[in-house]
Amino acid sequence: MAAPAPNTQQEMRRRNLARVLHAVADGGPQSRAAVAARIGLTRTAVSTLVDELLGAGLLVELGPGRSGAVGRPGTALALSDGGPCGIGAEIGVDHLAVCAVDLRGEVRARTAMDAANRDSDPGPVLERLAGLVGEVADEARGLGLRPAGLAVAVPGLVARGTTTVVQAPNLGWTDLDLGPRLAEKALGGGALTGGSGSGNGGDSGGVGAGGTAVCSIDNEANLGALAELWLGGHTPPPDDFVHVSAEIGIGAAIVVDGELLRGTRGFAGELGHVPVRPEGRPCACGGIGCLEQYAGEEAVLRAAGLDPRATAAQHPGPGARIDLLATRAEGGDRAVLGALAEAGSALGTALTGAVNLLDPQTVVLGGALARLAPWLLPSLEHELGRRLAGPPPVSVSRLGADGPLLGAAHSVVRAVLDDPLAHRA
Repeated sequence: MAAPAPNTQQEMRRRNLARVLHAVADGGPQSRAAVAARIGLTRTAVSTLVDELLGAGLLVELGPGRSGAVGRPGTALALSDGGPCGIGAEIGVDHLAVCAVDLRGEVRARTAMDAANRDSDPGPVLERLAGLVGEVADEARGLGLRPAGLAVAVPGLVARGTTTVVQAPNLGWTDLDLGPRLAEKALGGGALTGGSGSGNGGDSGGVGAGGTAVCSIDNEANLGALAELWLGGHTPPPDDFVHVSAEIGIGAAIVVDGELLRGTRGFAGELGHVPVRPEGRPCACGGIGCLEQYAGEEAVLRAAGLDPRATAAQHPGPGARIDLLATRAEGGDRAVLGALAEAGSALGTALTGAVNLLDPQTVVLGGALARLAPWLLPSLEHELGRRLAGPPPVSVSRLGADGPLLGAAHSVVRAVLDDPLAHRA
């Protein structure tokens, strides 16, 4: 649905400021004349808007640049590498991670820690996360940045328009509103500039009116797909794709016409709990024969003859078991190769339904699936090929396991670009 036309002068100004920022974000350093040509406003109007954005610390002047027109070169404009930044965080089953991204999309600060979060009380998990947020926010401020908001990726269902995790089976959390808890621990404690608050998790956001730092919560697969949309480096970037990712479980997110498809409740994309073996293994979600029971990390370990709990104890930390599987596959371990082939086949079966329903341009494998793609793709593509007439291409994300964390931080940056008036210095 198209955005409503602005009905006040203030709204018109707000929208045009955002158009200028997005033009520079999308096109890179360029002159005022180039921006005016790009967005269809007069040079005089753009110059006024640019002056305001320069004064707000959101744009900087780099020096003479070429506009493409004959005559004296104009001064090149770029997004500021100071000013607002987005803080992204990720709660994984076995790790916590936080990063700060500036308006140019550069990661300026980052930290992570191993953490056994499965079936943990959320209080200590959020305490540790708040500590990491504070560290990254302090480092960002030392670099001349000011945190504009916090967005958190979680491996579970988040109710649309809220900060409530409805179900996160691999964490053991249900009906848990993370917004107030994180607002108290990370925002109320002064980790982010602007005081406390909680924002519209589930829908894009992370920044409130007046520059108040707020918190948004979203499913990790959704944020991974948004990172793919914004940062994936596809030429040309696809407007319609299914993004499949994995940590301990398997998630998917759907992008249609360049927008995330969330569904009525915000639960769209739960590919991991699509049945692929109707009479198969029971799943923690209460279902039978779910994809996660055949292509999730623990399922692949079991199929390869490895005990998941013992392997996790011997190889702790994010990505460690995936690296083990990849190393063994590279070495020709027949049990691992067979387990990955079975997982790829199960993925292909589940994706067949998604492709038939959505007709996407492409399917993208992200997260841990990207690391294991060389051994998953043959059976996955075979399954798609035998079930579909003209299956879409399957590509591998260059972002890998970083997708959800980067998507979280960039969602805050995008909110700044969308509403620059709320983030003046």
